[in-house]
Amino acid sequence: MYKLSEKGERIQQMFGSIAPRYDLLNRLLSFGIDRRWRRFAVRQITCTETGSVLDVATGTGDVALEIAARTPPSVRIVGVDFCREMVELGMQKVQASPYAGRITMEVAPCEAIPFPEESFDSVTIAFGIRNVVDRLLGLREMKRVLKTGGRLVILEFSTPRSKLFKALYYFYFLRVLPVIGGLFSKFSAYKYLPDSVLEFPSQEEFKGLMAAAGFKGLAHYDLTGGIATVYVGEK
Repeated sequence: MYKLSEKGERIQQMFGSIAPRYDLLNRLLSFGIDRRWRRFAVRQITCTETGSVLDVATGTGDVALEIAARTPPSVRIVGVDFCREMVELGMQKVQASPYAGRITMEVAPCEAIPFPEESFDSVTIAFGIRNVVDRLLGLREMKRVLKTGGRLVILEFSTPRSKLFKALYYFYFLRVLPVIGGLFSKFSAYKYLPDSVLEFPSQEEFKGLMAAAGFKGLAHYDLTGGIATVYVGEK
């Protein structure tokens, strides 16, 4: 049984506390652009007609539902997340969707994925890898459960490269977003969001970490001026 670090437990508890307002604030604070980012990420996965896809840090199931909408009915989707409150909300959304028979969810951290080696055609993780305390271990776990030739697709926040856009983005991200988040939910959680993004590695540094975990054929795609980045690697 994997034991979260003290930092991991704090992050887990924080997400549990904001779970009821998580979807609303995602749409509000990103102006709905997060949906477009998720669609782009899901288009990068590979899967056979009767294959399976794992969504790590699935949260309330947005990516799992997007995968179901864009794959054949014979494809199985599994979501895992270390926050029970998020998984419970995700299961409610799945049960109310047309894909209830195709998606299952479990509570588990990225560092200890409860499935055998070579289980999935693709693995996705959206806005979750920066919350994984031991990122190298998490990447190795996702590689372990991938089939040979399978693909890992990561969607994560990043830093815009344009100086003007970066200045506007930082003002919104550091000054406005935590205040709005605090009005609807918990200020400390939405203060953590920009802090965790700013300490996340650059695109090239993160691809270096993916390479250290054993992934090949690495590529990245900057979205919306570099606010978000999709990383792709293969086993």
